[in-house]
Amino acid sequence: MIPIRHNANLPVGSKPLDCIWLSLILIFVSAKALACPLELPVATISINGHALTVELATTPKARVCGLSKRVKLPENHGMLFIYPNVGQRTFWMKDTHIPLSIAFLDDSGRILSIQDMTPMQTDERYHSLQPVRYALEINQGWFAAHGIGVGDIVEMKLPVVIVIR
Repeated sequence: MIPIRHNANLPVGSKPLDCIWLSLILIFVSAKALACPLELPVATISINGHALTVELATTPKARVCGLSKRVKLPENHGMLFIYPNVGQRTFWMKDTHIPLSIAFLDDSGRILSIQDMTPMQTDERYHSLQPVRYALEINQGWFAAHGIGVGDIVEMKLPVVIVIR
């Protein structure tokens, strides 16, 4: 007969399988808390009379997540990246399944450049050509389809209370 000994690391009366399940649940919940996409505040912006519903990426975590892990983006929807200061910005498409266009905007919302981005690749980087405060990502081709280009102004009516970090 083989003696059964209690593992001092397990609560008395618990079964090893119970502890394994509990551990897996805790790992899943922890991963979910860190996972993209995040629930973000939403606002409506417009460019030359064309309205867009945008999620507002105002924190470092929200800006890192961006639109990654999404498999679709509804028509006339996007994400507005808002930075606490003006600076050079660089984007990539790691874990992003959707072909996107990005517009880099100055403090006044003027479009300084527009670039098309290729999904699911990490080699190419998309840089602002000059310091910017905002970047706007939308479905690829949306700007061209609506006749929007460099020099156009993005009209933003952002929520009064948003935290920008």
